[in-house]
Amino acid sequence: MTNDLLARRHATLGPHSPLFYRAPLEMVRGEGVWLTDAQGRRYLDAYNNVPHVGHSHPRVVAAVAEQMATLNIHTRYLNERVVRYAEKLLALFDPGLDRLFLTNSGSEANELAIRIARQHTGHRGVIVSDFSYHGNTITLAEVTTGLDAAEALAPHARAIRIPDLDATDAPDEQTLLRSALAELDAAIASLDEAGFGVAVLLIDTLFTTEGVVRPPRDFVRLAAERVRRAGGLVIADEVQPGFGRIGTYWWGYQQWGFTPDFVTMGKSMGNGHPVAGVVTTQALLEEFGSHNMFFNTFAGNPVSAAAAEAVLDVIHDEGLRERAAENGAFIRERLEAITASYEALGPVRGAGLFFGFEIFADAARSTPDPATTKDLVEDMRERGVLLSRIGRHDSVFKIRPPLALERAHAERLLATIEESIAVRFGS
Repeated sequence: MTNDLLARRHATLGPHSPLFYRAPLEMVRGEGVWLTDAQGRRYLDAYNNVPHVGHSHPRVVAAVAEQMATLNIHTRYLNERVVRYAEKLLALFDPGLDRLFLTNSGSEANELAIRIARQHTGHRGVIVSDFSYHGNTITLAEVTTGLDAAEALAPHARAIRIPDLDATDAPDEQTLLRSALAELDAAIASLDEAGFGVAVLLIDTLFTTEGVVRPPRDFVRLAAERVRRAGGLVIADEVQPGFGRIGTYWWGYQQWGFTPDFVTMGKSMGNGHPVAGVVTTQALLEEFGSHNMFFNTFAGNPVSAAAAEAVLDVIHDEGLRERAAENGAFIRERLEAITASYEALGPVRGAGLFFGFEIFADAARSTPDPATTKDLVEDMRERGVLLSRIGRHDSVFKIRPPLALERAHAERLLATIEESIAVRFGS
């Protein structure tokens, strides 16, 4: 049946849409942190961040079903539920970030933030990291550096390397910081010399596509200051780090001690229902809105708002942000103990419930090993745990479970990782 379904998929959607695993899984049900395939086997989901509060959470399901059975319209009519959600969401941000544009996806959110920034600054230049992904619109494809895209890096884009204190060859923190800021200064100067100027710095605040790298503590704050001095604005892409995933904060940017001009979000916002958004300042919203008739047929509909509001309520009522911090600390400590026994396994990376570690082909940790990383991901699947890989060389384990993960689930995840590594590298 799975082979037949795969053939039908290729005949309709084409063969280029990616699928996980050498033998693709056909999933038929999700509940909490568990996924069930067509053969009835259950898998611990340590990868998917869209079902943020757990697959098929009953409160989210009930809120969507009730609202869909009552009313679903666009935002050209007043609706109390949509406004109530906006109020709840904005209450989670720093003072000054007090206005919300609702969109349908993270891609659309980043596209809109760039559009607003370009209008405000009068510049076109975009600075991104040299291994990143922020969406699949034309604007974002032209600044994509971490995935295959036919569009070359646009003339108005500059890519900088995010400094990584955990890199094998990393110098001391201050030397690394000075070098990274000098590279940013050069990118700013290059955009100015080319006549584009700097409109925006766009960063994922956990640097996830890059492999969850760890920059010097002051790097993000100082980078934002330099961009603003050059006349640009800063977008914090919270599509992956946001909504309490890092545990200690609601948003990834807060760990770096600065406040961005835009916060973009999506994926986990509606627990699977397509809803996303841009949070910004009153001044930027007013400036943009007074020059553009901006609306969106589906963004901000009451059903999407019902899903998103239920997510916030569940996170609060079930203490999921606090649980992410506690379980994240527990998992990190155990992972550090597990990887310490193997010279070819790099340092544990990440925060809260987004973490990983790099796999190398040598004890000196000079050669990343994507093939072994892939084999371990496949082996984990065979053992009933789903995760993935990430990073510049696809050699970093990507572990990102729903916030509904409990301690018993974490124990199973860790035990399975330990077993898989021991088989591959020898106990």
